[in-house]
Amino acid sequence: MQTKADTAPPPAARSGAAPGKSTLAADLRVTGDISCDGSIEVMGSVDGTLTARGLLVGNEGRVNGTVSAEIIEVRGRMDGRISCSSLTLRGSAQVTADVTYRTLIIESGAQIDGRFKHTKD
Repeated sequence: MQTKADTAPPPAARSGAAPGKSTLAADLRVTGDISCDGSIEVMGSVDGTLTARGLLVGNEGRVNGTVSAEIIEVRGRMDGRISCSSLTLRGSAQVTADVTYRTLIIESGAQIDGRFKHTKD
């Protein structure tokens, strides 16, 4: 007798599976392009292009390059270019970037430098 678990396809083979969350650990350094249908949490270091639905740069995280995501929250350091719908810069954030955004939240204590351009689309 087969059970439902025996006949279910493996997770990678399921179509229409919801995008997940990927975490880049504090001891990880990535150089290159990263693309994700879900969200990415950066606790380590990324140098390159990062594209995702959501991005969280943790307190010890660092991103240097071009970032494109719907929702971005920065607690650590980010340098380069940022394109997003919603950007939240927490009090511990250090950002040096050219930013294009629709909504922006900047907490007291955040250090920012660069050009910020509001879009209405």
